[in-house]
Amino acid sequence: MNRNEFIMKRLKEHYEYIKDRYDVAYLGLQGSQNYELDIYDDDYKSDIDTKAIVLPSFEDIVLNKAPVSKTIVLDNNEHIDVKDIRVMFENFKKQNINFIEILFTKFNIVKLEYSEQIQKLIKLREQIARLNINQALRCISGMSKEKLKALKHPYPATVDKIEKFGYDPKQLHHILRMNDFIKKYGIEKRRYQDCLIPDNKEYLIEIKKGILSEEEATKLAEETDQETYKIKESLLTKQDEINQNAIDVLNDVKYFILKQKFRNELLKDN
Repeated sequence: MNRNEFIMKRLKEHYEYIKDRYDVAYLGLQGSQNYELDIYDDDYKSDIDTKAIVLPSFEDIVLNKAPVSKTIVLDNNEHIDVKDIRVMFENFKKQNINFIEILFTKFNIVKLEYSEQIQKLIKLREQIARLNINQALRCISGMSKEKLKALKHPYPATVDKIEKFGYDPKQLHHILRMNDFIKKYGIEKRRYQDCLIPDNKEYLIEIKKGILSEEEATKLAEETDQETYKIKESLLTKQDEINQNAIDVLNDVKYFILKQKFRNELLKDN
């Protein structure tokens, strides 16, 4: 089984796990595979994590139930981030890479009855990814800052790495990745798909394996985060410029998917 077959096999297993609990319109891969930074060797194995766009029922809307927003952790520690379509689309507007990237992944599952609307979303994904460039720049720099804070923090999931290396190499590789991303997104104005895949991916894979000493890693992390912050500050405009067409696309897709969902529900009840 090759890499692509392995990834799709796991995606299908994720879908099977949640399909009877939720009406899943779209399931997309998130994480290292989208950046071509995944590793599968004896020392390091990348997880397959996904995000799912799920639909509320007509009853959920009428009874004003809170939209679903939860993370399911599977027995193998893989994650399925389940979001109501209303929550997910608001996260797209916030421009966080971890959400936008599922519109660009090569690995996804689309429910047939909603495929036409999902394809509209994907067709306009570049506009959605630049719906609010200022906000995107803030998110990139903010993510780098979060990873810097986490570099040496002994979270339960990373305490073994802290003990081994004195820091978490994965956090360092994220800091470097955000720096590469902001240069391509903000300065070079490259396609979002190109921004997702770092130019120095071989080096970042080695970084993730812990090739640097604690002193080297700390210095590199601090300097890189500071550079990312300065780039963000230099690129921010005085006011956020919103791409209204991207907003309209998100609203239209959400409306037509839910309209179709509720129509099918009500016809079935009759």
